[in-house]
Amino acid sequence: MNTTFPHLEVKDLLVKRAGVTVLDIPSLSIEHGDVLGLLGPNGAGKSSLLLALARLLKVERGAILCNGRNTVAGDGAFDYRRSIAMVFQEPLLFDTTVFHNVAAGLKIRHWKGKDIQESVTRALHRFGIARLTGRDARKLSGGEAQRTSLARAFATEPGIILLDEPFSSLDPMTRESLMDDLQSVLRDTKTTAIMATHDRMEALRLSKRLAVMKDGSIVQIGSVDEVMNHPVDEFVASFVGMESILHGVVNKNQEGMMSVSIGDREINTIGYARAGDRVLCCIRPEHVTLSTVHDGEQSSARNTFAARIVKITPMGPFHRIELDCGFYLAAYITGPSLDILALKEGGEIYVSFKATAVHVIPR
Repeated sequence: MNTTFPHLEVKDLLVKRAGVTVLDIPSLSIEHGDVLGLLGPNGAGKSSLLLALARLLKVERGAILCNGRNTVAGDGAFDYRRSIAMVFQEPLLFDTTVFHNVAAGLKIRHWKGKDIQESVTRALHRFGIARLTGRDARKLSGGEAQRTSLARAFATEPGIILLDEPFSSLDPMTRESLMDDLQSVLRDTKTTAIMATHDRMEALRLSKRLAVMKDGSIVQIGSVDEVMNHPVDEFVASFVGMESILHGVVNKNQEGMMSVSIGDREINTIGYARAGDRVLCCIRPEHVTLSTVHDGEQSSARNTFAARIVKITPMGPFHRIELDCGFYLAAYITGPSLDILALKEGGEIYVSFKATAVHVIPR
């Protein structure tokens, strides 16, 4: 393995479809063993980027390099195509058995019979479908079909795997189980992976780094913590779950401790904006604490407000609480905590959050 160069590198990439620009990416670098999650709404360019990386979309301009070698022509292109595998949202299976589906890529690569048997068996076990080896692929459930598709991709022992919304059509239980298996396989094989998804929980579960896309461009890329907790703008903040995005003006800044006016309220936060600067204050709902008593003096939180409960929405294992504190605020709370606090829409509650929980973005 050549680790002198990034495993995959994009330079000045431009892709058009029917004359319309769908990708415009000045640079992108992916190291060996990286798992990059591509986040973004429908139409952001995630699938187009994967198809371009797979050389299934014509590149108008720019270069795609694998281990420093051009993937457009010559030996570099041939070797690159053999080193990648792609899994789509809908499994694309041949009208034959599970075994022969998983073996398809190996036969194309002219592997020997014994090696095919060993690789297919290993891939089937990795994705928990060894029992299905002789099953007709047309009779598989959605989850079984996607497991077969993943097993086929990993059977070729790819250096890079491209995953395009691989879980979006699965029910929650099947999705959870398959994500567990994929996470284990990526960890064990150290395969470089790029996964497109609009579900940030999927991206958080599997990714080492995140790239947020919008209108064919990468708006922000970085570690999971950096992107989730330090978004660069309002679009990224809203997409990664900063549900409370407040427009404010800095009142004062004393050695990095700022006070910011949000309407007729004032919150304390950390930052280096100057007095008079307009800013966005972004707060994740899981960083907001609810209490029936004002415990500001005992709490380490610098921000405590009386609030009215506007709406309570069940969301599986927790509830989303929308609050009016003189400004909008969202919080998450578990079912038992909801009962203990006896929260009801229209009721009163105290909310608090730390100054360090507020991410400030200049406007």
